[in-house]
Amino acid sequence: MSSLPEQPEISSAEYRRVLGHFLTGVTIITAIDPDSSEPVGLAASSFTSVSMDPPLVLFCAGKTSASWTRIQVAKRFCINVLGDANETISRTFATKGADKFAGLGWTPGPSGSPVLGDALAWIDCQVHEEVEAGDHVVVIGRVLGLGAKDSGGPLGYYRGGYGRFTV
Repeated sequence: MSSLPEQPEISSAEYRRVLGHFLTGVTIITAIDPDSSEPVGLAASSFTSVSMDPPLVLFCAGKTSASWTRIQVAKRFCINVLGDANETISRTFATKGADKFAGLGWTPGPSGSPVLGDALAWIDCQVHEEVEAGDHVVVIGRVLGLGAKDSGGPLGYYRGGYGRFTV
C-alpha cells in the first residue's frame, strides 16, 4: 500500500486567484431568524443542484459567518438567484453589519423564508444535511418550492468581479 504524498502549502491568495477563474452564479441565502423573527441573509457563490429524486441543492457557508449561524438555527432557507441588475444587492449582502433588507422587497416562500422580489429565480428549502468541510459547512437542502422569472439574465462572478451573460 502506497502512502499519499506530503500535502503542499497553498496560500489563501493563490487558492482564491486560481479558483476565481471558475465562473459562478450569485445567490443570496435568506431565512427568518427564529429568535428575532427578522429576515437574515448572506451572499453565496457556492451553489449547485445535487439530486432530482429527492430534489436536493447545496450551498457552502463560512463557519464564522454571523448570518450563517442565524440561518442554521432556522433550519429552513431560500436560495435567491440574482439577475444581472442585482449587483448592488449582492454587494450589500456580502457586507458584514449592513442593513441587508433595507428597502428590499420580499415575500415569504413555502418555508416562510424571504423570496427576494428582484431575484431571477428562487429555491425554498429545509435543511436535509450539514457536512463540515474545513472552514465551511456544506449545507444540503431539500427543495420545498421554487420559481423563476421568464426574462432577465444571470449575474455572474469571475476573478473577483461581476459580469453579465446574455443568451
